[in-house]
Amino acid sequence: MCELLALSSQLPTSVTLSLSTFAQHRGADDGWGVAFYDTGDVRLYKEPELAAESEWLAFIQQRSLSASLFISHIRHATRGVRSLPNTQPFSRELGGRVHLFAHNGRFDSIERDYAGGWNRYRPIGETDSEIAFCILLERLAPLWENGSVPALAKRLAVFTQFAADMAAIGPANLLYSDGDALFVHSHRRTQAGGRVAPPGLWRLSRQCEKCRDTAERDQGTSSAVDRRQQEVTLFVSIPLSDEPWVPIAEGEVLAIRHGRLISAVLPGGFRLQDFLFEPLHLCLQFVDKTKAHFPLRLSAQFRHKRLRVPPRPRYTNQSPSTAQPRPAIRLFGVRVSFLISP
Repeated sequence: MCELLALSSQLPTSVTLSLSTFAQHRGADDGWGVAFYDTGDVRLYKEPELAAESEWLAFIQQRSLSASLFISHIRHATRGVRSLPNTQPFSRELGGRVHLFAHNGRFDSIERDYAGGWNRYRPIGETDSEIAFCILLERLAPLWENGSVPALAKRLAVFTQFAADMAAIGPANLLYSDGDALFVHSHRRTQAGGRVAPPGLWRLSRQCEKCRDTAERDQGTSSAVDRRQQEVTLFVSIPLSDEPWVPIAEGEVLAIRHGRLISAVLPGGFRLQDFLFEPLHLCLQFVDKTKAHFPLRLSAQFRHKRLRVPPRPRYTNQSPSTAQPRPAIRLFGVRVSFLISP
């Protein structure tokens, strides 16, 4: 199947290493593309060639381009010939912004099931993925009519319903961005052995301190160094390193801005806001800092009358059943219990 890679960060960061590792994945050999958001526009590079052997991709990596939001795709053709119009990511203008879309999976019945679902936006190539993008833009277009960026909640609602509709007709691992936020939907993909199953995507979050204006300081245009916490979130079809990548649940929708998870729609339709992410983020940071001295494991379990999501193992292979539960906390009607064990 195709391979997906996306990055969102607080400050511009080089994507050379991740892109280089990503390009070495074999099996998706029918084209590659990478799109960097840059000052309101997009640098879009793609070609219908093998990524691992592309001189053009090697040139891009040598330039060490930096970005705070980018989407990349490596194609394994299941529909349509190997050609530039069929190569992702796809891009279109809506509301004065460049919108990007990449998909891993297949929608064999999309033309029959959603005939007439796209009018203003029409595909240039032959792929089901581009048809899906046109359908998404048709649904989003009314939100952008007044010329301003729509509320995130409204965009997330449209994307969530669209992702659910697409998942009903085939594997739907989706990356979409309007330049303001990155929207992600994880579903199923072909795993090792040929089994189609979740996870469709994995997530990795990194935090570090970074000097924002080193270049300006070196040129004498800035009298002070602005040091801020760098936050980076990566999404990928297959983990690129031995870091603690987290599998994204089947049907989970995430919205990310400046490297930070700001909203999510979990399986079952329950939505988590950023006021929930902050406490969980702090707990995970605590574990990251202490795991070298104390072999801890941490998982969070959400309980709600409409939602039951099992805890996910992190940091060790210890079974959740052997961990001793600690007192839970309740955040805005959602019970969050943490399991910490030696």
